[in-house]
Amino acid sequence: MQTVKVLPKGQITIPKDVRKHMGIKVGDTLVIEEADDKVVLKKGKTIFDYAGTLPDIGMSINEMREKAIEEAAKDRA
Repeated sequence: MQTVKVLPKGQITIPKDVRKHMGIKVGDTLVIEEADDKVVLKKGKTIFDYAGTLPDIGMSINEMREKAIEEAAKDRA
């Protein structure tokens, strides 16, 4: 078990050996879960992780992302 220090803005540094073991790279998405008195970090997935596996609907991943953002903004209005 390793310890990390929480910085003033709530940031922590994941130790290098843990990042290497888990395959965590710059730009990866992590999911944080609370469980009783524990905090669990897991590798997350974004739409970019599915690039090449989704059916071709005539839009690039970036175009799909922009459309999703536009639709989400409409829902909030």
